[in-house]
Amino acid sequence: MGENDVLRDPIRHNNWATRSLIRFCRDQGLTAEQLEVTGVGTFGGIVATLDHIVRCDGSYLRRIADRPLDFVDSAEKAGFDLLERWNDEAGALWEQFLAEPIDVERVLIVDNNTRGTRLGIFIAQALNHANHHREQVCAILTGLGIEPPDIQAWEYAWETERIWDLPAT
Repeated sequence: MGENDVLRDPIRHNNWATRSLIRFCRDQGLTAEQLEVTGVGTFGGIVATLDHIVRCDGSYLRRIADRPLDFVDSAEKAGFDLLERWNDEAGALWEQFLAEPIDVERVLIVDNNTRGTRLGIFIAQALNHANHHREQVCAILTGLGIEPPDIQAWEYAWETERIWDLPAT
């Protein structure tokens, strides 16, 4: 086992869940009006929230991995296909990051150079942030009468064969 193995499933699940939600929303054939619907306490409409998830994940990741991700600052208006591509780019960089030793105590400077925090906190924030906003998209879908996809870690485990049925004894 590698030293970063404990992070593999949470980070891979995070990337998988965002990709799954992007694909689900794209495949629903939602109208422009439906894509703009918001809910109480949500970030924005479906595309705006998915864009926020992907760009923020990239922003956290480029600081964590100390490597560029050009899409974070792109002025390009993203649709589902572009968001999926950007999410996949981030997933590839997460894999590179996981392949190297991680110093979770490394200090990263934030808030316009006024605060420092540990790299491990950035990882926790990246995962928490994406979960929070994915649930907002799911709430909007539910409000539209659409049952959202199961993007829990259990479903990720089934799809990636990280959980299985034991033989009857």
